[in-house]
Amino acid sequence: MTPVPFLDLAAQQAEIVDEVLPVWRAQLESASFIGGAEVEAFEREFADYIGVTHVVGVSNGTDALELAYRAVGIGPGDEVLVPANTFIATAEALSRIGAVPVFVDVDDEYLLMDADAVEAAITARTRAIVPVHLFGQTAPMDLLRPIAQRHDLVLIEDAAQAQGAASTAGRAGALARVAATSFYPGKNLGAAGDAGAVLTDDAEVAALVRTLAAHGSSVKYVHDHVGVNARLDAVQAAVLRSKLRRLERWNQARRAAAGRYAELLRESDVRIPTVRPGNVDVWHLYVVRVDDRDRVLAELAAAGIGTGIHYPTPVPLTEAYASLGYRRGQFPVAEAAADSILSLPMFPHLTEGQQDRVAETLVHAAARYAPAGS
Repeated sequence: MTPVPFLDLAAQQAEIVDEVLPVWRAQLESASFIGGAEVEAFEREFADYIGVTHVVGVSNGTDALELAYRAVGIGPGDEVLVPANTFIATAEALSRIGAVPVFVDVDDEYLLMDADAVEAAITARTRAIVPVHLFGQTAPMDLLRPIAQRHDLVLIEDAAQAQGAASTAGRAGALARVAATSFYPGKNLGAAGDAGAVLTDDAEVAALVRTLAAHGSSVKYVHDHVGVNARLDAVQAAVLRSKLRRLERWNQARRAAAGRYAELLRESDVRIPTVRPGNVDVWHLYVVRVDDRDRVLAELAAAGIGTGIHYPTPVPLTEAYASLGYRRGQFPVAEAAADSILSLPMFPHLTEGQQDRVAETLVHAAARYAPAGS
């Protein structure tokens, strides 16, 4: 049988190649690689799309997080609340600047940051809350914002998996003082390599991010801060501009695919994901939950179906954060999810035939390993 890939980036590139190659050729001829017109145009266009005043293009999503953290004053020793169920970069960028990630559990329905766990984890050293818009839908900002206001904490969005996602208050990336996003190739809006951005309505934050990303300098050889080299390449900006013009159509295709998965899997032993009321999900990932996940995964792999696990170990229980002393049992929802979640193929060019194969194989495998009487 023809394999079903977990992600098909080649189909995306085929749509944009005729637009991008002439721009790349012009960049080669003009030797314009860092900053310049393409970067400036992308920043404007993405800001308009998200609904913020400022976008600063940077080198990748992890650098975007670090720069966002630094720009709002987070530094060594500051505690920052992050969800246990996320990619490590959310916490890693804090560790890089000497801040302390404090992990909290997620809710069982959506696997998003749990507001009650956040409230319980706040101490005198807490400086910020970092909700992650996970798998393509926004975190419960309506619950987290009052907590942040009550305790005088900064809200910082990790919007790396949610380009185009929205809640009743606006798009992901425009729901807090500052946001960071990634344009890693597999994202809903992906570059042809690493790229990222910081988004904000705060002109001072934007200016500081831009300075920090250029070796702490806003004027050549005048360095006001110890910064980093984290600028967005013009070649990536050209790709992002082309893909941004298609993002709404591609996200709609993801939503259609998610709706079809839901119908195909509804009467099975597979627990399908749900959308939080008021959210517009862009389905960066389609994450189901099954019993005996690893054996189900093995059957899908044997059938040539690509899958993923997002994520197999809660970040506080990884070896990287062993020094913080967290133990299994402290994050019951994230831990249970890590043992049962399975990400199915999800991309804009996914065909109905591919989905039929995925669903049929998954339903049979899930039924085989479901507990008796379930």
